[in-house]
Amino acid sequence: MTGDIIMAAKFIGAGLSMIGALGAGVGIGMSVQGALQGMARNPDAYGNLLTNMILGIAFSEAIAIYCLVVAFLMLFVL
Repeated sequence: MTGDIIMAAKFIGAGLSMIGALGAGVGIGMSVQGALQGMARNPDAYGNLLTNMILGIAFSEAIAIYCLVVAFLMLFVL
């Protein structure tokens, strides 16, 4: 009985820890949208905007990867 409760708590905790990945996905989408609008309005700034967009996407994706690592730790280590 207590083993089932512990397993349920692990699954709930892992699911809750992945909520941060939702924020990362929204952040990546907004970053790309802003960069594309800036490129459309000012094509001369293409290189600078592209570089900053890729850097922002990398940082946002890192947050999603941290969430995934925490979820795996909850499922398989604890």
